[in-house]
Amino acid sequence: MELIRPDINIDFVGKRKYAYLLSLTLIILSLIGLVWRGDSLYGIDFVGGTVVQVSFAQPTDAGKIREGLTEIGLERSAIQRFGAEGENNYLIRTDLSGPEHGNLHDRVRESLERVYGKGGVTVERVEMVGPKVGQDLRQNALLAVFYATLFIAVYISGRFELKWLPPAIMIGALILGVYTLRVLGMHIPMLILSALLITTALCWVLKLKYALGAVVATIHDVIITAGAIALTGKEFDLTVVAAILTITGYSLNDTIIVFDRIRENVRKGRRRDFAELVNSSINQTLSRTLLTSGTTLATVLALFFLGGAVIHNFAYTLMVGILVGTYSSALVASPVLVEWETRFGKIQVMPAKKQGNRQGRK
Repeated sequence: MELIRPDINIDFVGKRKYAYLLSLTLIILSLIGLVWRGDSLYGIDFVGGTVVQVSFAQPTDAGKIREGLTEIGLERSAIQRFGAEGENNYLIRTDLSGPEHGNLHDRVRESLERVYGKGGVTVERVEMVGPKVGQDLRQNALLAVFYATLFIAVYISGRFELKWLPPAIMIGALILGVYTLRVLGMHIPMLILSALLITTALCWVLKLKYALGAVVATIHDVIITAGAIALTGKEFDLTVVAAILTITGYSLNDTIIVFDRIRENVRKGRRRDFAELVNSSINQTLSRTLLTSGTTLATVLALFFLGGAVIHNFAYTLMVGILVGTYSSALVASPVLVEWETRFGKIQVMPAKKQGNRQGRK
């Protein structure tokens, strides 16, 4: 089944400078959003404390809830609407943990009932995460994303370039370096950022061009998806981390399909202009890409609108990640390959104009 004509020829590669500008803009906005949110970006899983979910029989607002919590000293808690419109569900986030957490369920209910009346409020759940556990989870989540990206570089290099030793050396050095810097107490976010930049540089130096394209696209997808979460006021929790790791694999799969077709076309015609060859490969796989992304997105949209508040952030992250990952396979990973091959590659390319002139002489 094909959604588009097999002979379609959209100039993806020719418009790559516009794609670079769009990606750079989105990355800058994402980084601004991440810095602006700061620690407020993290959910209870990562910062520790207690979250209380309450539902009300009648519509209310955060100010009135805060008034009801004054008696038990929780008036400074963060109060956030939760769930769909009309459900009157709210999350109360506080830094209480340990012994302070005792009997919080009844204390919150009794305090709010003085404002809303008997039966006017229901405490749905109370969850507590210790600050040490939250910090460990946050660090492990960042390391999981980093190691996923690193192993992607190794897999792509072995799959498309039949080079296992250079990436093996790279991964060994980086793992040792990350472990050493962790022991020395370097801040985890800066450590991961530095390691990813070094990974990208090593892919360039070691001439792992396919791995370079895949790693750049993966970093691109993760940053923009994280930025979309920050800019829309959502929170990072364990389900969001699971979604980010999922879209990392999803985006890689789409990139592999395009790279596979590029490799096939290189073997068939080495005298073609390389940029034209890559563009042709993207167009040849476009129908499959749209079918795969479209069907996956339809499922995620169903989860987003019908799955309930518990998996809302998970579905939202997947939705953004699928869109960004589909875009990056055609307009980030493949153009990076073109840039590298044009400047340093060994493929004997023929400029399109000269190729056309020779054909005209024949």
